[in-house]
Amino acid sequence: MKRKTFLAFIAPSVVMMLVFIAAPLATVFWNSFHVTQPIYDKVQVETCTPGFLKQICTTEDKLQPRIGTDGKVETQTEFVGWKSYGNVLELGRVAEAFAKRSWSDLMAIDFWKALRFTLTFTLITLPFVIGLGLAIALAVNNAAREIRGQVIFISLLPFIITPVIGALSIRWLFVGDGILTAALNHLLGHQVYMFAHGWTIEILILFFRVWHVAPFAFVVFYAGLQTVNQDTLESAVIDGASRFERLRYVVIPHLMPLIVFVALIHLMDAYRVFEEIVGFASQSHVISLQWLTYQFLEPDQSGNRSISRASASAMLTMVGIVILLIPLLRKTWRDHKGAH
Repeated sequence: MKRKTFLAFIAPSVVMMLVFIAAPLATVFWNSFHVTQPIYDKVQVETCTPGFLKQICTTEDKLQPRIGTDGKVETQTEFVGWKSYGNVLELGRVAEAFAKRSWSDLMAIDFWKALRFTLTFTLITLPFVIGLGLAIALAVNNAAREIRGQVIFISLLPFIITPVIGALSIRWLFVGDGILTAALNHLLGHQVYMFAHGWTIEILILFFRVWHVAPFAFVVFYAGLQTVNQDTLESAVIDGASRFERLRYVVIPHLMPLIVFVALIHLMDAYRVFEEIVGFASQSHVISLQWLTYQFLEPDQSGNRSISRASASAMLTMVGIVILLIPLLRKTWRDHKGAH
């Protein structure tokens, strides 16, 4: 392929990546080290009590935002270095919590509370998504051709549903007088409150993520199973290998690049968990790093947003994703070098 033709093919993708990925990332990085605040002027405000014959007036100094010639509030930006990261991490409180050996004090800090759930959510759901997706793929691959299409359609339904809608559906089954909550109350003989405790909410969120994402892994693995060398499988059968041994020594090594691919996609997606927090309305018990970033962007009583802290939180989230991906990327690189 000629260089001009190659550049013509990749130019649109490069431009889109620069505009929608590189530029926003650079902006977030810059904002994490700078704070933009409104400029306030001190003005004297006179307040008088109502009265017909005599009024009592008092004068006090108040701060009012400065309005520019364009009718907008004037702002100023200053470099604050690592201060925003320090405000997010709250390392002073972390040191006190470690000195007291108090887990509850550590979990009272929003960032570390969100980090604990995000890591738990990501690392627990990963093996379940891969295992369940592989199990469904093997079951469908061995199913009769007459029913294979129907099984594939049913297996893909959870993945088709929008994440927020799916989370709300499961929440409605368990919250208050939901169908499953009523069934549990009847079976156990006492009231069950699934959304009164943080650990029960976490279980439901973990269950939803596995239920929702496992079909994606199933599609990838099912496609990979169609390319398994049948001669190798037949040779293994002739040599007396059991079904488990064929799975372990033939099928899984063949699917390993796809397993790594699914793991990469799941880690990047799960570490940015947000829809489940919204759908299950778990903010009072469970929050994620992505939710924390969103919370920083919520305006306060004065209408100001903590853009610098939100940017710092977003950058820390990206650092966490990179750290999680390093082992898989190293394995992919070693396999690539070995293939050449």
